[in-house]
Amino acid sequence: MKEEVYTEKAPKPVGPYSQAVKVGNFLFLSGQIGIDPNTGKLKEGFEEQVRQVFENIERILEQAGYSWEDVVRVVVYLKDLSQFQEFNKLYQEVFQRVRVKPVRSTVEVSRIPLDALVEVELTAYKEG
Repeated sequence: MKEEVYTEKAPKPVGPYSQAVKVGNFLFLSGQIGIDPNTGKLKEGFEEQVRQVFENIERILEQAGYSWEDVVRVVVYLKDLSQFQEFNKLYQEVFQRVRVKPVRSTVEVSRIPLDALVEVELTAYKEG
């Protein structure tokens, strides 16, 4: 059975899609960009956007009853791959206490919705 996951604590989708969908023990999150859910505006600067992305993801995970420990796959879209090391530093802050790190792909893309600098999508799995 497929179930939509939604929280007001994360930004509303900017298009016709769900924040996340739970299917069995899997949780699939749509790509998140650095929109502040309180203002509806994209944060300024790379670090601020990345931190907001992780806050948004955490809120969605919590709404669904998941945590960073349950994340199994992450896909990162960077507007500028030269920010890869800076992203890794911030990513490590989030996943430093996770026992088994998720798999990850990182790619540079020419454009992200709302001209964001980063977008992150992920999949989580929780034993049931």
